[in-house]
Amino acid sequence: MTVDPRAAGFCPDKLDRLSTHLQDHYLTPEKIAGCQVLVKRRGITAFDASMGQMDMARGKPMDADTIFRIYSMTKPVTSIALMMLFEEGRFQLTDPVYKFIPSWRSHQVWVEGEGKSMVTRAPTSPMTVQHLLCHTAGLTYGGFLSGMELPVDSAYAAAGISRRSTDSLEVFVEKLANVPLLYDPGTRWSYSMATDVCGYLVEVISGQPFEQFLQERLFKPLEMVDTGFTVPDAKLDRFSACYERATNKSLRLQDDPETSHYRTPPSGPSGAGGLVSTMQDYSHFCDMLIQRGCFRGKQLISPTTLELMTRNHLGKSSLAQMAVGGFSETSNEGVGFGLGFATTMNAVASGTVGEGDFYWGGLASTLFWVDPTEDLYAIFMAQLIPSSTFNFRGQIKNIVYGAIQEAQQQ
Repeated sequence: MTVDPRAAGFCPDKLDRLSTHLQDHYLTPEKIAGCQVLVKRRGITAFDASMGQMDMARGKPMDADTIFRIYSMTKPVTSIALMMLFEEGRFQLTDPVYKFIPSWRSHQVWVEGEGKSMVTRAPTSPMTVQHLLCHTAGLTYGGFLSGMELPVDSAYAAAGISRRSTDSLEVFVEKLANVPLLYDPGTRWSYSMATDVCGYLVEVISGQPFEQFLQERLFKPLEMVDTGFTVPDAKLDRFSACYERATNKSLRLQDDPETSHYRTPPSGPSGAGGLVSTMQDYSHFCDMLIQRGCFRGKQLISPTTLELMTRNHLGKSSLAQMAVGGFSETSNEGVGFGLGFATTMNAVASGTVGEGDFYWGGLASTLFWVDPTEDLYAIFMAQLIPSSTFNFRGQIKNIVYGAIQEAQQQ
């Protein structure tokens, strides 16, 4: 891959700060084992680096084809897949979810209490597909992610709901039918299992298994050859170890590639967080996004649909006014949320750069953003849980945007 920061409109010395910053502040002190960074602008690769190790115990260096757990960076993929069916006229965003999952017609909304003494009522309006895509459906993560405990979370455990269970997607959504919603659909925002339900909708609406739909409609045309819900034995030597931060701030192995659950095909593949991928594969997904739905001459999704997906669907509100719960892959001030992507609405309020971008990240410290205004995208891959440990997004964005220079200075 040819790397030419000047042709992409960057000052090479300033962009090289990415390497020194990550090496000095994270790799040398072993706050992370290794990472990869890719920056492209105007269709030109400006920065591409693999640093550190993918597996510390086995002394394996990070390589260009390392396979990562991308967790919630699965969500934009699932959202694009579902909206491909929208473009075929197979559903409307305003369709009630119970049109496709009949048992959800009886969903209730939490009022007060918990357990058997929980008081519920009927929702003021039905949950729609749009609510699922933008996390305003009233679902939560059932306490499976860090953050404040929400009143309905105990009901998820009582219903036996887990995204690492042996349940099929159909069984999973049927269990969710018995869990009260946290709020009336459309009135608040909470990071949730909603995108897992979107994966099930892809199955129901398309008539194909979710994984098969992704392979045929997205991964094959995007040439994402290493992306899927399982790491086969033939690729095991490329699968990174995953780490977490111990109480003494050292790295502790969280998921060993040799014994990882990713080696076994899931009964119900998670559209919210189940994919593994590589930097090259996910860059193809971002190439499609920055090129308004087109990849190497193939229009996978229309520019109009993609523009709709990356607008703020929270009305005039930001996540600061709408969000409940203590965990997300973004800050809240000045940030809106669309159909599978967050977006920076107000750079001043968010205290960041790149207004008008859209993005998301994953639990193990993977992240990306796409900036149509600057014709730029960046991807960062690491394997450290939780992603909130360090503000990689803010630091990397500051360095990348700080390295942009005017054409006459090149």
